[in-house]
Amino acid sequence: MIGGMPPPVLITDPQDPRVADFRDLKAGDRPAGAPPGVSPVIVEGTAAIERLLLSPYRVRAVFGVPGRVEALGVPADAPVYVADKWVLSEVIGFRLTRGALASADRLPAADLGGLLRGPDPAAPRRLAILEALNDHENLGSIARSAVALGVDGLLLDPRCADPLYRRSVRVSMGHVLTLPFAVLPDWPGGLDRLHDAGYLTVALTPADDAVDLADVDPRAHPRTAVLLGAEGPGLTPEAQRAARVRARIPMRSGVDSLGVAAAAAVAFAALR
Repeated sequence: MIGGMPPPVLITDPQDPRVADFRDLKAGDRPAGAPPGVSPVIVEGTAAIERLLLSPYRVRAVFGVPGRVEALGVPADAPVYVADKWVLSEVIGFRLTRGALASADRLPAADLGGLLRGPDPAAPRRLAILEALNDHENLGSIARSAVALGVDGLLLDPRCADPLYRRSVRVSMGHVLTLPFAVLPDWPGGLDRLHDAGYLTVALTPADDAVDLADVDPRAHPRTAVLLGAEGPGLTPEAQRAARVRARIPMRSGVDSLGVAAAAAVAFAALR
């Protein structure tokens, strides 16, 4: 036993069924033929796995090269497998530079009403709302900034990418696993639920007629939700009309906009 963890099991056959969670991930981020949103959550790298171990997600298995997994403190009921880098690469379908992966059971999206209320309905609360954000790396980057800058949860419209996709989890450094998320099925009409719960909804747009983001005083609005659109098209006109405020990030002449992940970080910091 290593700190309560059973000794890792050596895998020598890439077809060993015990590491089926990790087989043929490649660029698709999930086993071939598996539908989106149902496969196990795949977490790359020891730092992200450590965050997984502190999250509510149940670890299914850990797989990596010897020397990387032994110090992780994996629960005793989760199997731990090791292989040399060649076998590991053959199993997952690409060369892993982070030394270890873990798989975990998915959790359902959070209850929307519970997420809006929060643990303390009287406490200040900040959310990020994503419309049609279909780039997994942008989603992961936004999740990482959200956790770092005091955002309490994500709300996704029905077209958003899966926040638990391997690439999103990787870019977030595992932080997305600590951030509750829910889906707003009625879009953008569902924003009225936030207004009823006392949120000021702020739609980010580079439009000249939007107010300066610095003029939105977070002290006057203890409950704030920032709307962010997909890279390129941005928020739809319908989403902008449904929000209470349209705000822009002031920028120097000649630059019309920021990437959505950078804009999100600026807005989260400004509205703390």
